[in-house]
Amino acid sequence: MMIYLKPNFYKAAIILLFLCFGKTIAQDNIQSEINISDKLKWSERMALSIIKRHPEAWKIDNHEAPKWDYKIGMILTAYQKLYSKTNDPKYFDYIKGYADVFIDEAGVIKKFDPQNHSLDNINTGKILFDLYNKTKEAKYLTALKTLRNNFDDYPRTPSGGFWHKKIYPNQMWLDGLYMGEPFYARYTAEFEGGEKLNDVAHQFELLHNHTFDKKTDLYFHAWDESKQMAWANKETGTAPHIWLRALGWYGMALVDALDYFPKDHPKRNELIGYVNELAVAVSKYQDKSGLWYQIPNLQKQKGNYLESSGSSMLVYFLAKGVNKGYLPVKFEKTANKGFNGLIKNLIKVDKNGEIHITQVCGSAGLGGNPYRDGSYEYYMSEKIVTDNSHGLGAFLLAAIELDK
Repeated sequence: MMIYLKPNFYKAAIILLFLCFGKTIAQDNIQSEINISDKLKWSERMALSIIKRHPEAWKIDNHEAPKWDYKIGMILTAYQKLYSKTNDPKYFDYIKGYADVFIDEAGVIKKFDPQNHSLDNINTGKILFDLYNKTKEAKYLTALKTLRNNFDDYPRTPSGGFWHKKIYPNQMWLDGLYMGEPFYARYTAEFEGGEKLNDVAHQFELLHNHTFDKKTDLYFHAWDESKQMAWANKETGTAPHIWLRALGWYGMALVDALDYFPKDHPKRNELIGYVNELAVAVSKYQDKSGLWYQIPNLQKQKGNYLESSGSSMLVYFLAKGVNKGYLPVKFEKTANKGFNGLIKNLIKVDKNGEIHITQVCGSAGLGGNPYRDGSYEYYMSEKIVTDNSHGLGAFLLAAIELDK
């Protein structure tokens, strides 16, 4: 018996096949079309390598579902810098593609709960400024306002510092300065006449004053103003150790937030002073390879290793500090030494010309469940991985800033 199917059935079947496989075919085309020439600058070689491996940005780190992710936000911030240098639409489309997965036509950010206060949720919003300026699509401005309004009822320590996250009461981490302050500074500078810049500066002041270690001239990873956490020093509230990537977050936060402080702002010179203080200190701990150790002041302790994401962050911090005139030119040599150390020791090129970054600390924090006690052994126990987004984003920023 022959079964006759109506033409509409075939039409529906073709549409279904396209929906299922069309996107995959398009992604395969993107991957096959990308040629990563060794004649390109390191920034583009890395940027193209990431796109080739992950044609959709939300899949970086092999995420199985879209996540509004601060690390991907850092990577895409680098792509924005690259787009402004090259005007290559591939980079702009990559950024916009990520944003449009999350932001609907009404400007609602999917999977973003404003009451789930976390500075990590703010960082990715930095990509929305340029998207709005270029496209003038109202949804990006609406989403920007949503993120800005999150600061209005954000929980603070008794001294006025933003908690790192709602789940970490009265704690400020160096990481959080990068997550929140450059966004906050840019928004208030561009939409509010800079009225909140003193509040931005106050966040830096608190962590500078409370995490600075006079023995090393470096900064402890975090500060618990309540001094209640088991990891906190009972007298000072500081975390037990100095962590390289936390220093990187702090340095990048400083030079990025300073972009929005006008020259006559009373707090600007204070922040530039912090930039110089950090640059002098980290230079003393730079290894002969040009890199820095996971725990930078305990170089010879068993298990310590040269870590790529924090090293890349410090290279970016130093290079931008010089380029912006905050640091003496001599620090360019320190930055170049660091970048050359990355290329020689921790960047690998595979047979397809793709760039990979090795020896990235996968993750590190304090408290939580399972409990992270901030001990030396804890920082050594975290996984060391390749092509983690912390390392990818930081290397991109460093390579773009040095224009290598």
